[in-house]
Amino acid sequence: MSKRIAHDDVTIDITAPPDQVYALVSDITRMGQWSPECVRCTWATGAAGPAVGARFKAKNKGARGPAWFNKPRVTVAEPGREFAFNRSGFAIGSYTWRYVMEPTATGTRVTESFDAERPLGSAMSWLTEKWVGSSDRDADLHQGMITTLSRIKAAAEQSA
Repeated sequence: MSKRIAHDDVTIDITAPPDQVYALVSDITRMGQWSPECVRCTWATGAAGPAVGARFKAKNKGARGPAWFNKPRVTVAEPGREFAFNRSGFAIGSYTWRYVMEPTATGTRVTESFDAERPLGSAMSWLTEKWVGSSDRDADLHQGMITTLSRIKAAAEQSA
């Protein structure tokens, strides 16, 4: 197992306005439609939607093994510009996932990225790869971002 990367990003152009794209990415209840690994997300009790500090419960599942849960917190909620959340905890590191929207002449350029502020240690990385049935977790996450953005693009352009 090699050392895990601390940052990765994928960018796609979408023929839809930034506010419409933001509405899709910030509606975490639809993340299960976009992400190949996230099965479902629900806002935590008392959360009123995409606002800084709001928490949600995410259920993820890899290629094999049982599903796992985490409870991210929204860190940025700027309509039409940026939506970000952080997932952190004991033994699972700290990762921020971010969607940045930039207006273009034909719609929106969206970049999905993650930053590992506190990456998984080597033992937990090994366990995670075994848990999800992966030999290259970083490649899986990169491909997941491509898939997620492609699905968001299809939904946004279909309703634009």
